[in-house]
Amino acid sequence: MDHLKKFLPSVIQTNHDSFEILLADNNSDDDSIEWTKNTYPEVRIVALEKNYGYCAGNNKAAEHATGENLIFLNNDVRVDSDWLTSLQKILVRYPNTAVVQPKIRSHTRPTQFEYAGAAGGYLDRLGYPWCRGRIFETLETDNGQYDAYPSKIFWASGAAFCVRRNLFEMSGGFDEAFEFHMEEIDLCWRFQRMGYDIRVCPDAVIWHLGGGSLKTGSPRKTYFNFRNNLIMLTKNYPASELWLVLFVRFFLDGLAAISFLLSGKFNSWKAVLNAYFDFYMTLPQWLIIRGELQRTHPLKKNLDAFQPVSIVWSYYIRKNKMFSTALSASLVLLSFFSFTMRDRR
Repeated sequence: MDHLKKFLPSVIQTNHDSFEILLADNNSDDDSIEWTKNTYPEVRIVALEKNYGYCAGNNKAAEHATGENLIFLNNDVRVDSDWLTSLQKILVRYPNTAVVQPKIRSHTRPTQFEYAGAAGGYLDRLGYPWCRGRIFETLETDNGQYDAYPSKIFWASGAAFCVRRNLFEMSGGFDEAFEFHMEEIDLCWRFQRMGYDIRVCPDAVIWHLGGGSLKTGSPRKTYFNFRNNLIMLTKNYPASELWLVLFVRFFLDGLAAISFLLSGKFNSWKAVLNAYFDFYMTLPQWLIIRGELQRTHPLKKNLDAFQPVSIVWSYYIRKNKMFSTALSASLVLLSFFSFTMRDRR
């Protein structure tokens, strides 16, 4: 309830002539519903009978919305008064855009980009997510370096994004098996398979606290990040490259697990092992889902925001900590890797 009291007022004060606010309550055990009803009676409450998590909770809440566009917004987000108008302009200007994300800054460090999305998300060739303004743990100060135009991106942050409702329903919504993390990347990948674009709107600004559902460094967060990334790749990655990518990821993620162990983070090390165990135990299920996805959402365009670089190599070996330098510093080995895989298609 503390988050609602701190952040909901800015959403209420949004300067727009037509919007509704739905509060999805995942069976909270505090006075959130009562406080919201008494303080902001215009907010519609979607009271769920149990805690469904991010994916299922948002899917169920979306069924109650009446507008043609949906905005998924975490409860620890403060917004600029004109953010909604700016997002709407992008959808009008670019009719082929399915999802648009605002620029996300940190609530605690307001001039700095925030971890969960920054100025728009990307994937490298091995499926590692990164952002304009954030690579792994390095966060840039927002000096307007990414404000030139509403760029195409690969994924929009689940902390705050706007999506056309008809396309959200057509896509099937969030994959509820993900529960937390990577679900927005999976969804954006699906939209791109359908032929639509994902964009960031630099004129819409929000400030995100982060860590409300799962704290940074939480073993459970580590588990979902590793498991869901593997699931996402299995569902969506090109068939000619999938198994080689999973093979490479096995070794790289193994190195990450070893680093957890050597630094005394036993629970995080165990979380990576559990993630891999659960993924491979359910791999036949994900291959079936992959086949169904290929049938219902055949690839209609090349994914031009899919970056042909190894962000791991660029960041940890070449020490490129900024988006601009990391993007231009593609690894020769990976370039060869990509070339040989194109020959196999």
